[in-house]
Amino acid sequence: MTIGVVVFPGSNCDRDVRWATEGCLGFPTRFLWHETKDLTGLDAVVLPGGFSYGDYLRCGAIARFAPVLQSLVDFVDKGGKVLGICNGFQVLTELGLLPGALTRNRDLHFICKDVDLKVASHRTSWLAGRQIGEELTLPIAHGEGCYQCSEDTLRKLEDEDSIALRYVDNPNGSLSDIAGITNYKGNVLGLMPHPERACDPLIGGIDGRRILQALIDS
Repeated sequence: MTIGVVVFPGSNCDRDVRWATEGCLGFPTRFLWHETKDLTGLDAVVLPGGFSYGDYLRCGAIARFAPVLQSLVDFVDKGGKVLGICNGFQVLTELGLLPGALTRNRDLHFICKDVDLKVASHRTSWLAGRQIGEELTLPIAHGEGCYQCSEDTLRKLEDEDSIALRYVDNPNGSLSDIAGITNYKGNVLGLMPHPERACDPLIGGIDGRRILQALIDS
């Protein structure tokens, strides 16, 4: 079981993810430079947080053209698991693997703090075993984490039970308190909070461990 972590110019959480997946959970993990197209041998791929390509134009707008993401679309179509964290979530929306967009926070400030979340769906393996309404705490660190979509898209997300996580106390103005969503198949999850920073009880709690564990668990 091997996990790939994409490294864009400007990524700053790629090593955090590898520390969590390999150091805490024991999953073999390798870095994927943005120019590679080779995803062979991987069971899951993580798009980490940071500022891919400096977040010029829009967050994730340039990254979505990276060669590695051309291969990622086929990887997803074949059932491969993909986790997009913070900037990775933004990239997934730009790429079209998840609907909607992430815009500037409601108060136009960068927010870095722990937030309380509620499980909104356990339809997919990402949150399997958790109860609807169960709370967990994860850190956020973003300036553009306000989730937006059309009314029709929101209704579709609700109908398909694709809203994975909601904020208890919405920090950024996200529509319907959305903190994370999945695709219809359930093999792609995008979320603004950072589960990789909540894998060790000494430095941030362990609520992120079970989310990352789902990279391998089916």
